[in-house]
Amino acid sequence: MKMKDYPRVGVGTYIFNDKGLLLLGKRKNAHGQGSWCPPGGALEWGETPEECAIRETMEEANISIKNLRPPAVTNDIFPETNQHYLSLHILAEFDSGEVCVNEPDKCAGWEWFNLNHLPTPLFIPVQNFIKTAAPFQEKRAA
Repeated sequence: MKMKDYPRVGVGTYIFNDKGLLLLGKRKNAHGQGSWCPPGGALEWGETPEECAIRETMEEANISIKNLRPPAVTNDIFPETNQHYLSLHILAEFDSGEVCVNEPDKCAGWEWFNLNHLPTPLFIPVQNFIKTAAPFQEKRAA
C-alpha cells in the first residue's frame, strides 16, 4: 500500500492569549488553501502530540506556549486532495515571543480572533473540532 492509503496524524494548537483571543493563520500552498487554522502540522516519528504542538508553534509563529491540555480528536477527510487525517486538537496558552510568519510559503499571516467572531472559511479540522469540542464551547461562551 502507498502512504496515501493510510491516514496521517495532524496536530493543531489552539493558542489563547491573556485576553481570551485565539491565534489563527491563513493557509497557503497546501490543502485547505485560503482557510484559517491554528499552528500545527504532522506528528513526527517518536514525537508526543504535545511536543509536536510546541515545535510546530515555534516553527510557524515564533512563540512559546504553556498549559497544554490533552488533545481531542477529529476524523478529517479531504476528498479534493485524497488525504485523510486524524487530527489532534490541543488547547494551550500563549507564553512568550513575538508572533510572526516564519513560513511565508505556507501562511499568509497570523491574527488573534474573538471566538464569537472567527474568520471564514475555517480549515475542515477546525470546523469539525468546533462542532464537537466541549472545552472550546466553554471558552466561546465565556
